[in-house]
Amino acid sequence: MWNWLRQIKDSTTQKTTGLMRMQFWREAVEDIYCDKPPHQPVATELWRAVKRHNLTKMWLMKIIDEREKNLDDRAYRNIQELETYAENTQSALLYLTLEILGVRDIHADHTASHIGKAQGIVTCLRATPYHSTRQKVFLPMDICMLHGVSQEDFIRGKQEKNVRDVIYDIASQAHIHLEHARSFSKKVPVKAYPAFFCTVALDDYLCNMQKVDFNIFHPSLQKKNTLLPLHLYIRSWKKTY
Repeated sequence: MWNWLRQIKDSTTQKTTGLMRMQFWREAVEDIYCDKPPHQPVATELWRAVKRHNLTKMWLMKIIDEREKNLDDRAYRNIQELETYAENTQSALLYLTLEILGVRDIHADHTASHIGKAQGIVTCLRATPYHSTRQKVFLPMDICMLHGVSQEDFIRGKQEKNVRDVIYDIASQAHIHLEHARSFSKKVPVKAYPAFFCTVALDDYLCNMQKVDFNIFHPSLQKKNTLLPLHLYIRSWKKTY
């Protein structure tokens, strides 16, 4: 379901079409929790997962509602608005993952909240070059204004210091969330760790961003790191996130 919702915005040109698809999934979730899943492969598998792991309906609805709000092609007004979007999508997905792992723990939930926010911020940064080619910019307006940067600067692919300062500030917020998440590591059940291994990719991107002095358009940031599976294995072996 996550991939279907994620693709709706990019695969539809009319907001009305996107709203109709969101409504389908909203009704599908309602039917799933009434034990009447629609005859659709993804919905059927989701129904099985709900039955097997007793997944919380609220998290699924939050993802749908927030994705629906995001159909409007506009920049986030501030970093808090981006974090709210990330909390209701990425963090909500992590809460569901924890439930699948059989983890119901407040410290794990706090960790999921911060990692989800970091992932949402990093996803927004990673997508910036792609969105810029489509004449769209979604980076928080308050940080752009603070450094005197316009959306046009990103659309033109400018790499001046004030543009890099915007990226630095946003990336720093993602790093802060990761540090907060790790502050709970001694209290989080080891059973929950697999849900948080996405931090491997987040750390890799933020580290590479620092290496290129926060030039969001640097070609190296668009390349896949073939060592990520190894880093993931090491993180798993060490039982850290």
